[in-house]
Amino acid sequence: MGHGDEHDRGSRRRFLLGLAAGLAGASARPRAARADGPPTNAFDPEADLRNLKLVDATEAGRRFVLLTPRWQNPDSPVPLVVFLHGLGETGDPRLGAYAWLERYGLGSAWQRLKRAPIERTSRRGEWTDARLDEVNAELAARPFRGFAMACPHMPKPRGAADHDAYATWIERSLLPRCRAEAHVFADPARTYLCGVSLGGYVSLEVLVRLPHVFGAWAGLQTAIGTWAAPRYAEKIARSPGKPMLVLTSTLDHWKSSSEALVAALDDKKVANTFRVVPGPHDQPWLREAGTIEALHWLDRRTPAAP
Repeated sequence: MGHGDEHDRGSRRRFLLGLAAGLAGASARPRAARADGPPTNAFDPEADLRNLKLVDATEAGRRFVLLTPRWQNPDSPVPLVVFLHGLGETGDPRLGAYAWLERYGLGSAWQRLKRAPIERTSRRGEWTDARLDEVNAELAARPFRGFAMACPHMPKPRGAADHDAYATWIERSLLPRCRAEAHVFADPARTYLCGVSLGGYVSLEVLVRLPHVFGAWAGLQTAIGTWAAPRYAEKIARSPGKPMLVLTSTLDHWKSSSEALVAALDDKKVANTFRVVPGPHDQPWLREAGTIEALHWLDRRTPAAP
């Protein structure tokens, strides 16, 4: 990824091989669910967008979808979250823009949170009894409120210049367009950034370039080398006060990278939430638990209305 000590070539090689192998499996087209598996991942607007309104748009040549609460109170703005997808959808603008909806369970996660309590839909064991009880108790105490969600296509970056260009596009094109289309807060404190796998890496690159734009960050199974973690933590610490979620899984091949990032954030006294959910690095894990965990955490960043 172009980060870290030059002498750590062996770690870099393992990092790149892991990215190619792991994300190839994670981004494969999903199969129909078995009777004992997670729900089918076919895009069903009737089910997935029951409480959401979708705008499919292009801004400055890049495609994105914008999702807003269908029954939003016109007098009450909502936070805005930008979601970045993984490697498998980088080559196709349409796949990239719809990755979170069609592959990562964004719509079904929203519905399950709105219709709490959360129940298991998979027998793989992503939800422990203790964690399921904890999430449902939190939702009973303060129901899920939601936010607007921008899901842009993210091209595969080739270096720092690509990160610069993509961050500039997000700040100068994507966010102004979203704020024109939707009734959202415009302040950084209620504008959040979330990425999965390669999108977790790119979202960190965007965050350190735009610390004045985003007020919180969530990374799911973030694909960075362990050597890069201290450098990200150092840059993030220069703009303190941003809540951070580092979410990984027990069989995630990037788990050590998430652990290294948390250790580096702790060393720099950057507040963060670290959570390890049972399961592998794949899309069924996202659809069953990972995306719900991210949405639930992001929803609780904004204080409840008085």
